[in-house]
This record gives sequence, structure tokens and C-alpha cells, in this order.
Amino acid sequence: MTRVLVLGGTGWLSGRIARRWVDDGASVTCLARGGRPAPAGTRLIVADRTAPDAYAAVAGEEWDEIVDISSDPAAVGAAVEALGERAAHWSYVSSLSAYADNADPDADESAALAVPLEPGDEYDYSRAKSAADRAVSALGDRAAIARPGLIVGPGDPTDRFGYWPSRFALAGAGPVLVPDAEGLAAQVIDVDDLADFVVAAARRGWTGTVNAIGPTMPLAAMLGVARAVAGHTGALRAASPEWLVGQGVAHWAGPRSLPLWLPADMPGFATRRGDAYRAAGGGIRPLEETVARVLADERERGLDRARASGLTRAEELDLLAALA
Repeated sequence: MTRVLVLGGTGWLSGRIARRWVDDGASVTCLARGGRPAPAGTRLIVADRTAPDAYAAVAGEEWDEIVDISSDPAAVGAAVEALGERAAHWSYVSSLSAYADNADPDADESAALAVPLEPGDEYDYSRAKSAADRAVSALGDRAAIARPGLIVGPGDPTDRFGYWPSRFALAGAGPVLVPDAEGLAAQVIDVDDLADFVVAAARRGWTGTVNAIGPTMPLAAMLGVARAVAGHTGALRAASPEWLVGQGVAHWAGPRSLPLWLPADMPGFATRRGDAYRAAGGGIRPLEETVARVLADERERGLDRARASGLTRAEELDLLAALA
């Protein structure tokens, strides 16, 4: 029986990976902080990965597969040091944010990574993922590294992608505020496609590094798919970047934001090449399918619920009035 250790296993992505291994007949152990349940059929070991003895309960076992998605390079490095010799294969979910910049369109896996975060440095997500990447790469031909971009799908705790189908559905025949997205791109991967890839790649012993991401498309086209799936029939009111910033609307994510909208001075953002991912067997389902799944989840959770990212409908209507 395949023995799998998931470092995590109780979160949005890591939980999906653990469930897939259980469904595949593996013996799965999840090592996590606790506070959230591990998938049915797994063994949960509660441990603090910042503690010196974090891996004591599993360090004496042999593992066919270890999975990690952490963005804490100290935790990733400590895991590699404690468990690396006992792992036949190691999967790490890194990020496109590990790259040094977004200046070059159509960049592939050979692009320069950010300067790795070192102990004592102020935390920076890009440099942290780069440092974690480096730690796992030390395992050589036993390491599989996936660098996803924007991960989307049902249950997304960031609320970024889901904002748009939810808002279009909530507005119905009413107006929706959108950014003037001229020249802006979008690029996503469905969380279930990513989880499928991580498990399937490990099952066949694949190693290497890939940008796990779907095709690039204009941001306006992605919003158009979300609008069509949601059945929105109202007007789209586009606002300029300058006007939105002047009104205190934030880029990308967080409260009072227009999710997925970014400044125009990042020409390489959302244009990463994903050829190697697809060549390695990575799947990309149709965007319409992902949006439909997300919308069903948004309806279940409440279209007008409090969100981690986006505008409330009241904030949006105030902005629309000001724009008019």
C-alpha cells in the first residue's frame, strides 16, 4: 500500500490532495496544526511545524510520497531536513509568485526566481516561495514542483475569483462596476485540476518543475464568461484605474477591492507559459465549467455574504452613483 504524508491536509488544496490519495487506496497521514478536521480515512497527527520536534511523530517512518504546500520556508526546509531521506518522492506546491518579476510576457520555468528569503528577513511571499522552492529542489530527482498562479474553484477562502460570478448573479438586471481592463490579462487554474495533477504525477513518479496554469486570456473576456454563466443582463459600468484608485478601491484582493484587477505596469503578469504542465499530463478544464462550479458554491454560501475580497453591493452602488 502506498504510504503518503501530507504536511497539512486540512486546508482547501491540501485537503483535496489528501482525499484523492485516500480514494486511490493509499494510507494517508496528515500532519497539521489541528483545529480543522482531516479528510475521512486519513490519520491526523497534530503538530506545530514551527516547533523543533514538529516531525518527531513521523520521522521514523518510510514514505512513498510527501506533499507540502507551505509558504513558510523555514518549515519547508525543516521538513526536508527531517524527512527527506525517508521520502521516495516529494511534491511541493510553490507559486508563480516565486519568480523575480512580471516584466516579461510568455515567460517559462527558466525565468529567474526572486532572491530567496533568509532567516531574519522581513517576510515577503515571493521570496518565501523562492526559498521553499530551493529547499525542495535539494532533493534532486525525487522532487516535483508545481508553480500555480491564481488557484480558483469552489470553497476558495480568498474570495477573489468567486466575487465575479457571485456579483453578476446578485446584480441580476442591475448594473455592475468593472475595471477598464484594456490590455489586462487573466490566467487561472482550477483547484481540482491542480490536485489531480499533484497526485497523478506522484503516482507515476514524475519529477521536475512546471508552471501549473491555464491559458492566458483578456481579463475582460474572463469577466464575460462569469457574466454569461451567471445570467447577468444589466449594464457593465467600466471605471478607469485612476478613478478607482481615487475612490479608494484596491487592486487584486481584500476588502473594498475589485478582484483580479491589477495595475497596467505588469506586462508579464498572467502570461506565464503552461506548456510544460500540460506536457506532464496536467489538465485544464473549460473555464465555463469552473465558473459554474464556483457559482453553485457561491449560491450555497450566500451571494450577499461578507467576503474576504471585493466590494459589498452597497459599496458598489455608491461607487456607481459617483461614477454616473
